[in-house]
Amino acid sequence: MPSFQSALAGAFAGVPAGHRGVLSAAASGLGDFIGHCGGDIDHIFGISGIDPELLGSPTLSLGLVNYCRVMEEAARSSGEDNFGLYYGRQFKPQALGLIGYIGLCSPTLEQALRNVVSAFPCHQHDTLTRLVDQGECLRLDYQVHHGAILARRQDAELTLGMFLNLIRYVLGPQWAAREVQFEHPRPEGWHEHCKVFDAPVYFEQPFNSLLIPKRDIGRTMPDSDPLLLAVMQDAIRRLNDRTPHQGIVDQARNQIHLLLAQGPLSLERVADNMGISPWSLQRRLREEGTCFTQMIDTVRRELAEYLLPQRQLPLSDIALQLGYSELSAFSRAFQRWYGTSPRTWRQTLHLAPC
Repeated sequence: MPSFQSALAGAFAGVPAGHRGVLSAAASGLGDFIGHCGGDIDHIFGISGIDPELLGSPTLSLGLVNYCRVMEEAARSSGEDNFGLYYGRQFKPQALGLIGYIGLCSPTLEQALRNVVSAFPCHQHDTLTRLVDQGECLRLDYQVHHGAILARRQDAELTLGMFLNLIRYVLGPQWAAREVQFEHPRPEGWHEHCKVFDAPVYFEQPFNSLLIPKRDIGRTMPDSDPLLLAVMQDAIRRLNDRTPHQGIVDQARNQIHLLLAQGPLSLERVADNMGISPWSLQRRLREEGTCFTQMIDTVRRELAEYLLPQRQLPLSDIALQLGYSELSAFSRAFQRWYGTSPRTWRQTLHLAPC
């Protein structure tokens, strides 16, 4: 742990009036880790729209779209499909900046988890974090809620790894969750997830979650510091003054993405989840130059482009992920989008030179 003076100076150095995205501390050491995995750092940062200069200050803001994109691009370009999993495994709580020290300075592990969950919306916008009481366990949920971010597997695995490391900081490296859940489909290298978390891992779940036994959460944090905790909490709140809200199109896209695989999708259901009337949602989308059916089509097309290269996923499973009840309906839609079948598109992609 740093001295109080150095932590205080770091907390407020370069604090802007507001930010929209994720604090750059969440990408600490990213360039070095990309290089370690054999990736071309300049190419990956360039194609993802990441300015390396921003990574030098933990209180500057990265666009959340760019942040999730750089993780996906690093996995693709380096050939390390479990990039986020391994990046998260080595990510120490101290490297997370303000949100990390909010956890470390808390009095107990339970309070650390509650303080981190409470402050997380200031650390990263357009994101759900919550603790859910499940009897013998607390379930720590994490999920990105940004309509422009459909490919987010690497970020989810990275973030649960960060949470795991905070818990292991106090309970030791052998601690394991009761179970781990991810919202994305099971990847080819899923056995590595079981090794990293040392727990049963389930995929295609409603949220990205850790199940934490309550018997483990009463432990005192070894670096508890009430004064420093108050400083860090104040600093992270100050980052969010005058922060703009997410637009209606991105909100609707996010709800469409979350609801696609959960049964029939309707304007009424999406509007209800957004807390507005169907008529109001329809009108506001029209004002933005789009409509509900067009948005569904766009989200499905973008998700198809993300899922099809994952060759371990059967086409029938992809169809269900996109909200189609039958593979034939997905095939007809894909033919309309690209003039070919999803099977042929996947084969062509596999044969294309790298």
